[in-house]
Formats: sequence, structure tokens, C-alpha cells
Amino acid sequence: MNGIKIQIKRVHSHDLPLPTYATAGAAGMDLLAAIEKPINLPPAGRKLIPTGLAIALPPGYELQIRPRSGLALNHGIMLPNSPGTIDEDFRGEIQVIVINASMEHFLITRGMRIAQAVLAPVIRAAWLEVEILDETLRGTGGFGSTGH
Repeated sequence: MNGIKIQIKRVHSHDLPLPTYATAGAAGMDLLAAIEKPINLPPAGRKLIPTGLAIALPPGYELQIRPRSGLALNHGIMLPNSPGTIDEDFRGEIQVIVINASMEHFLITRGMRIAQAVLAPVIRAAWLEVEILDETLRGTGGFGSTGH
């Protein structure tokens, strides 16, 4: 499989594998916790978890950091700013904000799969200021205005 080449640097994760796609059809690559000691995340607690990795994205791309559905369903572990964005010009260590939405403590250990990363193209907007917008059936109807 050919893909977009992305430079990656291990910051403090030399014993951990690089992110990989778990299956041939997977959109995301698992990111691992590069922590020295286990972290006990209490109910409603949140913590910044390092991945031990820094990257250099090519122009026109972002790396989206998304939750893992199994952690959310089975343990209530979510990413409060999901999806997080790693911009093409960021060169620091990728870190993941996790929050425990369950009523039980959750133990994060070194090498645990804590999030997934999805490479995505970036399309930049160019604002065109106008005095009047075209009309639509929905108009200015907000939350719940479509009846669903």
C-alpha cells in the first residue's frame, strides 16, 4: 500500500511501535500512551497523555485525533476536544486529552491504545462578504428546526 509520506520522530517512545493501521480498510492508526508510570484516571477526571511522537505533515494535511470507540463504549473514556487537530506546522509532541465519563476509575498504562489518528486533507476557506445570502427552505431555523 502506498500512502502519503510523513516524517515521524520518537520523543520518548523508543520501546513502543509506531502507529499502524490494524486492518487493510482502517481509516485510523492507533496512538499509544507513552507514559512512564500508570495513570489512575478518576471518574470525571481528565489528563493530557503523551504519545512520545512528533511529526512533520506535508502541506495541505492535518492529523485528526479521534477517540477509540471501544474505550468509549466499554470504559467511558473519551476525548473532550474530539476531533483534535495536529496542524501541518506543529512540530511538538502529539498529546491526547482524555476524560473519564464513567463512574469508575480507569487505569492508563504504557503502550495502551488511547486514541486514533486519521490523516485528512485541509481545504482552506476564502471568505466572500455579501449583504444578502441566498434563501433556503430552512432559512434561519436553528437546533431542532428540521423536525428530526
